[in-house]
Amino acid sequence: METLDTINKRASLKTRLSPRHVEQEKIEKILDAARLAPSARNSQSWRFIVVKDKETIETLVSKAFSERNAVVSEAPVIIIACANPSDDLTIGGREYYLFNVALAVENMLLAATDLGLVTHPMTGVDEDELKKALRIPDEVRFVVATPLSYPAEGSYEEAAQERLSQRTRKDLRELVYWNAWGRSL
Repeated sequence: METLDTINKRASLKTRLSPRHVEQEKIEKILDAARLAPSARNSQSWRFIVVKDKETIETLVSKAFSERNAVVSEAPVIIIACANPSDDLTIGGREYYLFNVALAVENMLLAATDLGLVTHPMTGVDEDELKKALRIPDEVRFVVATPLSYPAEGSYEEAAQERLSQRTRKDLRELVYWNAWGRSL
């Protein structure tokens, strides 16, 4: 896929997960895409926990994930993105670790889409329970989790078709100003 094509095809599909094994090579390609993301002053503060153990996934789903996210129990892989804020920049009270992790996760989501795998970024997590289950140090903050799976049926394109047909996005004229706030083209 071309980059813009991949961006257009990416969809969050947590209800379309297959328990089918995801190859280690694909997981590593996705993580490498995350590693190559830009970060403020090249801090690369992101850290990822790849959960493949079914018992650990069940613990996360039952104790740490919100009820809405319980459907990811079928996923063969869950990736947890974290960062230690003190490993990153804070300028003028603005913590950059969230921005940096988001850049890495977007690379990961796009790489997964390109490889035909399903993702769904989730933030509805009990951070304390997550940290306990995965032995994450107190100073490290959870940012986002995503299941990683093949689609339950058919190809990625088939699985995403319905979701993409329902996708709504604001018009660029609602989102973009030219030369100053409020100045439309």
